[in-house]
Amino acid sequence: MGKYCLIGHPLGHSLSPQIHARLFGLSGISAEYSLNDIPPEELSGKYDFLDGFDGINITIPHKIAIIDYCKSLSDGAKRYRSVNCVKGGEKIGYNTDVIGFTKSIDMLGASLSSRVTVIGCGGVGRMICIESALSGAELDIAVLESDLPLADNVFGEIKAQKPDAKVKIDVIENGCFDRSDGGDLLINATPVGMFPKSDKMPCPDDFVGKFEYVFDVIYNPKETLLVRTAREKGKKGLNGMAMLVLQAVAAHEIWYGANFNKNDIDKLIADMENLI
Repeated sequence: MGKYCLIGHPLGHSLSPQIHARLFGLSGISAEYSLNDIPPEELSGKYDFLDGFDGINITIPHKIAIIDYCKSLSDGAKRYRSVNCVKGGEKIGYNTDVIGFTKSIDMLGASLSSRVTVIGCGGVGRMICIESALSGAELDIAVLESDLPLADNVFGEIKAQKPDAKVKIDVIENGCFDRSDGGDLLINATPVGMFPKSDKMPCPDDFVGKFEYVFDVIYNPKETLLVRTAREKGKKGLNGMAMLVLQAVAAHEIWYGANFNKNDIDKLIADMENLI
């Protein structure tokens, strides 16, 4: 029986066991998936323990620190200096968040090679901004004035990797955006609208209607106010459950070469949404 786990701190409630159990079942694999709450100061002392697993998922706050455990990194992990999946034995670190993100955008029917506005650039937002720009987006990064230093850092990272990238930073003041002409794809990479404050939206109602596609990284509630507003305006919207499931799918592909049926994965995403 294979042994797999998720490490983080604090872990709290996680959908990972249900998602991975389904994926192992679809693959016909007998496996054990455990949650291991490891405080940051104890991580380096747990390396021998981690050696006992065939695959490891990593969440906050270990995504950077776990790099010291890895023997090598995938291109995505190097690009974002962030690892959320390790292949046991070989100790190769991967970033499957970016895979989950790009496949979610494909599922939405949108393209990153278009006019993209990303609200927020911290944490996962940083990855989303950089990946969008490297994929050819004409990128607007919309942030509060207090987050301008973060945005400036992301701007620098983008230009270092793609000097000709089209990217600008907009400041959000009193809920208003500098740029008002909209674009093709709007992405919320902030916690605004997350349960229990589900009645919030990271941008004005009329701003949402200026985009054809809306992607929200939040998966609880299963239909955020942002996504619902987009759909009510006749636009296409998708929440973050697809990204959560698809990054897990990528982990199984890495761990043992899994190959899944699209219909099975679509049903898994829908079933996980119904658990919220």
